[in-house]
Amino acid sequence: MQLSPAPYEERLTAPRSWWLVSFLVGLSFALILLPFGTLPMLGGLAGGTAVAAVAASSYGAVRIRVVGDSLIAGEAKVPVSALGEAEILDPEEARAWRTYKADTRAFLLLRAYIPRAVRVMVTDPQDPTPYLYLSTREPERLVEALAAAKAAA
Repeated sequence: MQLSPAPYEERLTAPRSWWLVSFLVGLSFALILLPFGTLPMLGGLAGGTAVAAVAASSYGAVRIRVVGDSLIAGEAKVPVSALGEAEILDPEEARAWRTYKADTRAFLLLRAYIPRAVRVMVTDPQDPTPYLYLSTREPERLVEALAAAKAAA
């Protein structure tokens, strides 16, 4: 597989505040185990923090990539030849497409903590998916990379 002219890769990581929440979860486990002694309390702090951090990290492990002639978003892999126009959505419009404008057949890769998104139309008649909704922190770069990959294909 050859790289696209304008390679794009983004990892939708969890916000920094979630790491503080992970520590607070560990702290709450430590307080629950405090009556059993110092060692169980420290185990609760370490274990609770670790479990919450793994959960936050796995939620933020999803990636959006434009590689060669494909758009890979989470578990979806779509050739750019099957994609139509890409539209950058501001926070208000992104919220609308997540809620009352959403189509139940659409592929949504959304993260509520990312306010902007890109909506990419699917033009393949064999695919029942009308569009891809992709939360992204860099919508301009994603649209440029899709356009470059389409031009190269």
